[in-house]
Amino acid sequence: MPPSPSIRPLGSAPPLRDRGDACPGALRLHAAADGLLARVRVPAGDLTVRQATALADAAEQLGDGFLSLTSRGNVELRGLTDGCDGRLAGLLGDAGLLPSARHERIRNILASPLAGLDRHTPADVRWWARRLDALLCASEAATALSGRFLFVLDDGRGDVAALGGDVSLVAERDGAGERPDGDGGTALLRVGDDPAALRIAGPDAPRAALAAAEAFLTAAEASGTGAWRVRELPQEHALTARDVAGALRAAGITATHVPDGARPFTATTGATTAYAAPSPAAGPTTTYPNPDSNPAAEPAPPYADSSAPGIVEGADGRHTLSVLAPLGRLSTAQWRLLTTTAARHGSGELRLTPWRGVVLPGLPAAAAAGRLAALSAAGLITDPSSPWHRLGACTGRPGCAKSRTDVRADLAQAVAAGAPVPGGSPAPVPGAPVYWSGCERRCGHPHGTWVDVLATTDGYQVSVVRPDASPATQETRPQ
Repeated sequence: MPPSPSIRPLGSAPPLRDRGDACPGALRLHAAADGLLARVRVPAGDLTVRQATALADAAEQLGDGFLSLTSRGNVELRGLTDGCDGRLAGLLGDAGLLPSARHERIRNILASPLAGLDRHTPADVRWWARRLDALLCASEAATALSGRFLFVLDDGRGDVAALGGDVSLVAERDGAGERPDGDGGTALLRVGDDPAALRIAGPDAPRAALAAAEAFLTAAEASGTGAWRVRELPQEHALTARDVAGALRAAGITATHVPDGARPFTATTGATTAYAAPSPAAGPTTTYPNPDSNPAAEPAPPYADSSAPGIVEGADGRHTLSVLAPLGRLSTAQWRLLTTTAARHGSGELRLTPWRGVVLPGLPAAAAAGRLAALSAAGLITDPSSPWHRLGACTGRPGCAKSRTDVRADLAQAVAAGAPVPGGSPAPVPGAPVYWSGCERRCGHPHGTWVDVLATTDGYQVSVVRPDASPATQETRPQ
């Protein structure tokens, strides 16, 4: 399958894209070694029981009987047969999974999976996700976005903010976090790797995200490089927060420039320039932080770890189950058990996570432990101490012809032997994800710092990938 998007290595030249991206969708199927592949976008990972049932039906009736979860909280169906595209579109469309055929590949919206669910929850930014999805599907300009362009909506706990978004929205603790519906409050908007941000009103966040994406399209056209993502823009056409501020002003959205939006705004950050919406008193003004407040000095609430499996206690007495799929792959039987649990014991919804997991909200406290045990018995990862926790792998052979080996089988043998990193040594960075790849494309690899286990003609090579280092300075251990 086409390689997953990745952050451009430090110091490398931006690519020249002379064609549209080949990213598969639900209507544009990809020919893999094990049959056709469909990637179904699930904005914010949100599924109703009806939609989850439709996906299981599609996997059983048209595919290989399995569902694969992606690092963007989407679903892949593999082993699809020739000529199934019409039936697949019908199944998905009837369930509301294809609101716009022209926009289906660009609905890449990643959101904090536990937003609104845990005891100390910040903002429920999923309201932003629903509104942004509707705006995307109504935008003619947005159809020009690549299938790899990513929107990230973080509820303030910082769990998805660093996952490589092209346009990122982060709810601020002193605003939207006090409103369970995500309305009101303020948010920081960032583009690509620009450390600066724009502070905007919470209700403006979805419109601002779309305006930022359209600003990227303008910059990409001006660059002449055919860039698919913000990080691919050449330096002379780089998109910054200040550039986006102009687009927001034209859209009637007030934005305040925050020089270092990558960290919490504090009283020591300094002056910020406010970009106001057009008004009779037009023109930018300068605002200053309140010298009597210091949000960074306030202790951060103990947010639940949205990447870890287990039970999450909610503020309303209800509980949430969080489970992971081994290597991101679920049988239809496992999927249907999750769906049944959501329907009979939960709130009737499922949330997919970027860690290839599923979150089931709304269970009574008395039922949570028993339901989690049933999911564990079905082969799902329900305990952070599982040897499969933080392990991942690309499709490998036989599903991918470009892979040098069956990396999943090799990884399974390594786990059985108690050595998930080749060579019998522990992971070079304790706690970091370990990801096995069958070729240099490393499809689906994690973000941030991770342990790379790469299949080569001479066996597996182990290295540590760090986001702030160029390829020449990565730590490598041939095996």
